[in-house]
Amino acid sequence: MKEYIKSIVEINDNPVSRFFSLCIQALILVSIVTFSMETIPDLDPKTRSILHFVETFCVIIFTIEYLLRIYVANHKLKFIFSFFGLIDFLAILPFYLAFGVDLRSLRALRFLRLFRIFKLVRYNRAMTQFTRAIKSAKEQIFLFIFITLILIYFAAVGIYYFENQAQPEHFSSIFDSLWWAIITLTTVGYGDVYPITIGGKMFTFFILMIGLGIVAIPTGIISSALTKSVDPDDKK
Repeated sequence: MKEYIKSIVEINDNPVSRFFSLCIQALILVSIVTFSMETIPDLDPKTRSILHFVETFCVIIFTIEYLLRIYVANHKLKFIFSFFGLIDFLAILPFYLAFGVDLRSLRALRFLRLFRIFKLVRYNRAMTQFTRAIKSAKEQIFLFIFITLILIYFAAVGIYYFENQAQPEHFSSIFDSLWWAIITLTTVGYGDVYPITIGGKMFTFFILMIGLGIVAIPTGIISSALTKSVDPDDKK
């Protein structure tokens, strides 16, 4: 019985497992839609009760799935503290914590229901390949993040010395200048803070050029990793 349940719960190439996978994916999407609809103001009480019933049904199914996965796991503690184990747990946690309690005092916990989105990763082959690609390129990504943080600090220091005297209200310290550095290096440019001195404008030009390269680098890293992560069977 345990092996049979495992062949259904775990992703396998059989009709029952595929049907189970599709049902869970559908319930995840239903739960996300329900969560979004609950935020609509002045909902009819009948509609709200229907949404609560749907939410309860989804949580019951997710709880059964979670318990079944623990039951069939070869190393139960390892699964519980694994990425997917934690995601499955966080997906149902808010419901039980808020059970019989005024939700207004636990409103922040409802945010944890968004973790159900990550449950889709387990059932989506494309997302699985993306996860595998991120893992294979994690060293390059960490290096890129480290270099980016250094550049952000360098940009904040540079613009501080150029603009501090001209705009003390916006660039009063290096910490205040970090906001400008982030939006400039990411090429967002909200326009709420900008240089007015000649030196600051020239410095901004170079930072923008660096920012364009920063945006392109992770795209190349992830694209290369995705290409390598595709299974030979998938290519066929």
